[in-house]
Amino acid sequence: MTDSTYKPLADEIRPKSLDDVVGQQHILGRDGLLRRIVENGSTPNMIFYGPSGTGKTTVARIIAEKTQRSLRKLNATTAGISDIKHIIDELDTFLTPGGVLLYLDEIQYFNKKQQQSLLEFIEDGRITLIASTTENPYFCVFGAILSRSTVFEFKPVSARDAEAAVRRAMEILNGRREKPLTAEDGVVQRIAQACGGDVRKAINAVELFFSASAGRDMITLEDALLISQKSAMRYDRDGDEHFDILSAMMKSLRGSDPDAALHYLARAIEVGDLTGICRRILCSASEDIGLAYPQAVPIVKACVDSALQLGLPEARLPLAEACILLATAPKSNSVVMAIDEAVADVKAGRIGSVPRELQNVHADGTGFEREQGYLYPHDYPGHWVRQQYLPDGLRDRRYYEYGDNKTEQAAKKYWDSIKGK
Repeated sequence: MTDSTYKPLADEIRPKSLDDVVGQQHILGRDGLLRRIVENGSTPNMIFYGPSGTGKTTVARIIAEKTQRSLRKLNATTAGISDIKHIIDELDTFLTPGGVLLYLDEIQYFNKKQQQSLLEFIEDGRITLIASTTENPYFCVFGAILSRSTVFEFKPVSARDAEAAVRRAMEILNGRREKPLTAEDGVVQRIAQACGGDVRKAINAVELFFSASAGRDMITLEDALLISQKSAMRYDRDGDEHFDILSAMMKSLRGSDPDAALHYLARAIEVGDLTGICRRILCSASEDIGLAYPQAVPIVKACVDSALQLGLPEARLPLAEACILLATAPKSNSVVMAIDEAVADVKAGRIGSVPRELQNVHADGTGFEREQGYLYPHDYPGHWVRQQYLPDGLRDRRYYEYGDNKTEQAAKKYWDSIKGK
C-alpha cells in the first residue's frame, strides 16, 4: 500500500451501525436515549461531549447516513466563516433539497461570531447541527446554540469493551498476512488497558505492532508494555481533564481517602503538573483541615517548598507526604464557611460604619460626638472585655461556628469560660 492510498486502520474499520460501536451503552444501549432518537428517524440538534476516541465522530456519521438530509462536514480547527457561508449559500437549492445535516467537529475552536452565524438556520430548521467537543460544552458553546441542542456525554471506553476492538483490528490485519501474527497471553488486555478509554489509540497501537512485525510471528507482552508505557494518560492542561484530575485529588483529600488522593496525585505527577498540585494541596490545608489541625498549613507549605526545590521525580516524595497528612488529618470547614459568609455580607452591601470604639485614635477631636472610648482587652482579666466590634447593623451577626473537632472544641471551652457563657 503506498502512502498516497494509506488509510489509518481506525478509519478503515470504523463501525457502520450502532450495534458495532464500542462502549457508550448508557446512551446507545437497547433503551438508550440516543439510540431511540436515531431509530425514530428524527434528528434534533445535538452536541456530543467527551474525550477523543470514544465514538463521537463514528456515531455522527452513522446518524448522517440514516438521514435524508445532505451531509456537510466541517472541522472547527481548520474551518472558518467562509466555509459556513458556502454551506449557507447551498440552502434552498437543488444541492440541498431536504436541508443540511452539518457535522461540526471540535466546535470549541469556533469563536462566538462563528457559532452565531449558524444560529438563524438552526432556528428555522434548514440546518440540523451535530457538533462534537472534547471540552465542557457549557463553557465553550455559545448559549443560544446550547439551548437549542441536546447534549450527550461520551465516556471513556472500559478496558473490557476496548478488548473487542483490539481483537477485531488484529483479525483484520492478520487477514492480510500470509502467516498470522499471534499475541502472547495478556497482550490484548494490556493494549486495551493502556489506551486509557481511547479506542482509536488502541487500534493504532495494534497497527504499529503489525507494521513492526517483519521477520516475527508474535507480539510479545514486553513489546506491549514498552509501547503503551504512558499511553493511558489523558491530561490536557487547557482542557477538562486537567481540572478533573486536580479536583478529584482535592476531593479525595477532603474525603479522607489517602489511596484515592495518591492515585490522582500520581496522575498529575506523571505529566509534571507541579503548579496545579501545589495550589490544590495548599488550599486544602486551610479549606478542609483548617482549625482542626492548624499545623497542617506550615507542614504542607514546607512540603511544597521542598517539592519545588527538588523538582521531579524527587518532588513526588514531599507531595505524597503532604497528601497523606491531609487525607488522614481531622477535618473542619469552619474557616471557609466563616469567611464565605462574611464576604457574602460585604458583597450584599451589609457593612455599616466602623464602631466609634474601633476607629483610629487620630479621629478623636473636634466634631466627633464623643471620645473613642476603646477598651484595651489586655487590661482586663483573661485579656478580654465585652465590647462591640461589628457595625451596628451587624452587631449580633455570627460567621464563625466552632467545628466539632478536639482543637476547636478546646478553644470554645476556653472562651466560654472567659466570656462567662
